[in-house]
Amino acid sequence: MTTRDKDSAQPRRKGRRRGAAETVSKRTPNYRQLRNPFPVMSVFSDDEAANMHETALTTLEELGMRVLLPEAVKIYAAAGARVDGDMVYIGREIVEAAVATAPKSIHCHAGGPKRDVTLELGTLAFQPGAGAPHATDLKRGRRPGSARDYREYTRLAHHFDVFQMMSPSVEPQDIAINLRHFFTTEAQLTLTDKLPFLFSRGTPQTMDNFEMLRIARGLDEEAFLNGVHAYTIINTNSPRTLDIPMAQGLIDFARNGQLSIVTPFTLMGAMAPITVAGAITLSHAECLAAITLTQLVREGAPVCYGTFTSNVDMKSGAPAFGTPTHFQASLAAGQMARLLGLPWRSAAGSASNINDVQAANENQLGLWGCLLSGATVIIHSAGWLEGGLTVSYEKLVTDVDVLNMVAELCAGNRAGADEIGFANALAHVAPSGHFFAAPQTMERYDTEFYEPVVHDYANFGTWTERGALDANSRATGVWERILAEPPGVLASPGELAALRAFVEKRTAEGGAPPES
Repeated sequence: MTTRDKDSAQPRRKGRRRGAAETVSKRTPNYRQLRNPFPVMSVFSDDEAANMHETALTTLEELGMRVLLPEAVKIYAAAGARVDGDMVYIGREIVEAAVATAPKSIHCHAGGPKRDVTLELGTLAFQPGAGAPHATDLKRGRRPGSARDYREYTRLAHHFDVFQMMSPSVEPQDIAINLRHFFTTEAQLTLTDKLPFLFSRGTPQTMDNFEMLRIARGLDEEAFLNGVHAYTIINTNSPRTLDIPMAQGLIDFARNGQLSIVTPFTLMGAMAPITVAGAITLSHAECLAAITLTQLVREGAPVCYGTFTSNVDMKSGAPAFGTPTHFQASLAAGQMARLLGLPWRSAAGSASNINDVQAANENQLGLWGCLLSGATVIIHSAGWLEGGLTVSYEKLVTDVDVLNMVAELCAGNRAGADEIGFANALAHVAPSGHFFAAPQTMERYDTEFYEPVVHDYANFGTWTERGALDANSRATGVWERILAEPPGVLASPGELAALRAFVEKRTAEGGAPPES
């Protein structure tokens, strides 16, 4: 079972052995620097994928992109794009030059070197479910997201090493919108040392976030500008629209050397063509337009390709996730990303209303679509329900077990003499004997196998004697035990005081409303 960062100030999480008193796990797996061990799959032939790329370039040249931020329009125009009002027609030579300067490997600096993340084709990072207006758990029910939920979700995401990057989790609706960015950024900078997510809701809020990050990490201006210390997610408004805050976010993050993950959110049959090929072609065109803007602002600016494409339920119009079409869309997006050579982001998730078998099935099929397409970053990998309207505490925990098992597979296995065990296992046990007491077993019994977070391997009788708790109920116990521990504060006293002084000053000045 994965435990807390043994290098942090917080105590190691106790593992739960089935039917025994709580003990400290002796396993120390490394889930921080993962590489995807699975061979990539393709849904289209190489010729078909190349044609989709060419069609995306033609789309930008002939159909254009609607860009609502005048500054962004001027940047495109200065590079040679044809402009007609807010319509920008981007020549393929501009796009190809931009892709050539976009970095193929991005080293992201977290709160400490052991938390750093490298994003490139072949690496793998998980993020929990994000962006939900509601939170839910079995004890308190479904509710509008709050400051308490945001802090608790941050603590839970920090607790599990299999999440290498933080996410925007749940929207704290009880915090005023002009002050909310102070709260979400401070929570991340004090409760976790993982790579933080910063909202890009207009330049004033972005600059506040950057200053808070510099204070908490002890960074001077040069160190901040020349290293990636945070990321944001940029969603285009499909079809073919880049709105004001998203365009401004691309510009602000590029100018300051911070990472933008470009993610068109395209639902087939609604905001995108009903076919996988058509939807991914549109998504690809929008990605190329946004990536191009970052490179026009600053050559070499860190940027990730991204997609979140699934289908709608044509009976209701509601988003559907974890479907065969969602799986195929992830494979197709992987083909596009590999054509560019850029690190890229995909997503799992579920449309189920509760953490049930539908939720598990959808999340796992979506997850495997990401894994087999070679995604670098997988968001919504745990905790996401209702197509993103809710994050679930129990689902976060039950999904972590799957992510941990995937992380175990990333480490591979060995078949040396020690592992084969001729002398201390094979030769030690006579025919019809057993290996329970073999020297090799005794040496490895408490470290060899993955220890689940919530899965229960007890037989029916033992399980019944313990209360016959299902996985959801056991998951409640897991998150309650985590949150019962006192939260650690991962900023130094001086940095914490400076951070709070900045927030108090900016709050007195009225904060910063988001731009629209």
